Amino acid sequence: MSFIADRLNRILPSQTIAITQKARALKAEGRDIISLSAGEPDFDTPDFVKQAAIRAIQNGETKYTDVAGTMPLREAVAARLNADFDLDYRAEEICVSTGGKQVIYNVMVATLNAGDEVIIPAPAWVSYPDIVSLADGTPVVVQTTAENGFRLTADQLRAAITPKTKWLMLNSPCNPTGAAYDEHHLKALTDVLMEHPHVWILTDDMYAKLMYEGAVAKTFVQVEPRLRDRTVTMNGVSKAYAMTGWRIGFSAAPVELTRQLIKLQGQSTSNPCSIAQAAAKEAVSGPQDFIGEMVSVYEQRRNLVVSMLNEAPGLSCAKPEGAFYVFPSIEGTLGKTSKGGHLIDSDEAFVTALLDETGVAAVHGSAFLTPGYFRISYATSTELLKEACTRIQQFCQGLS
Repeated sequence: MSFIADRLNRILPSQTIAITQKARALKAEGRDIISLSAGEPDFDTPDFVKQAAIRAIQNGETKYTDVAGTMPLREAVAARLNADFDLDYRAEEICVSTGGKQVIYNVMVATLNAGDEVIIPAPAWVSYPDIVSLADGTPVVVQTTAENGFRLTADQLRAAITPKTKWLMLNSPCNPTGAAYDEHHLKALTDVLMEHPHVWILTDDMYAKLMYEGAVAKTFVQVEPRLRDRTVTMNGVSKAYAMTGWRIGFSAAPVELTRQLIKLQGQSTSNPCSIAQAAAKEAVSGPQDFIGEMVSVYEQRRNLVVSMLNEAPGLSCAKPEGAFYVFPSIEGTLGKTSKGGHLIDSDEAFVTALLDETGVAAVHGSAFLTPGYFRISYATSTELLKEACTRIQQFCQGLS
């Protein structure tokens, strides 16, 4: 009998983390590595947020807090959701967790029974299906297409729903594609969901503030308020506020479900770090103008990367609408051999050869449930992005 629980056999280690760790190890060995694999802003946490954390330490705010987070933070989160999305949530409907990933994990563990289905549009963040599987649910992956901007269509959603469907999990703007759902696209989906009252929605809005060309992100309940009683709105401070290491995410949900999330969290991690909570409270309630400055830089980087990748033989890269990723197709490179002798017969072979031969670390599309592509994060300096894209161009030019 195996000592390890069967449930762990259903999942794999995070492939984005694995590639990032490999890149770090190669760099430690002295290799010239440019890692574009991690979804992490290169901007520093704003000073006014850091100062809030320092004050919290100096004021002795180093004890346990309420499991769901401090009341000032929960109130600040509710106010921020109202300011950003016109959502009217009370503090008791907010649960603060140790990152957005814990929010998703809590929701799935608290609600799924064996056989319950969760619809996941692909490409999708690598952790979605594994979290569902850990919670005894069944991931139902629906493959979107480049022709539809990698967005789930109403017809696809309707066809995927069964009597066993419990959740639709949607990320906008999306990791890894940067695809965003505007009000028109969301309304088409909410119309379908109104036909199926047994289906709940988990909307992952972690990148919602990172939209380009003046676009403003929308979320489900904002577009269809009647879905409020069966929607979990998830967000956090990691991406928009450059606070990945602070590990603060939060959910807004009907109070009955929120109580269950708090109960589960109370028997797992309990409260998030008190110091990080103080910093997050300052972030969501303080000045927001620095986000626009970050977005402006990201937009310039996006345009640079898209342009340079489209000049690489065999690659085709669409322009994303949000987040800080591009998801180029490698279709034109398949079947070719690199200068280093690597046969490019898959997206994984492509990124492996790219790292080995050029020192550029990216993540293969199969990790995001979509073979034939790879993901690059442009949340790094413009100089490094130029160098990395130049190496990718040279790599593709060397394929034969």
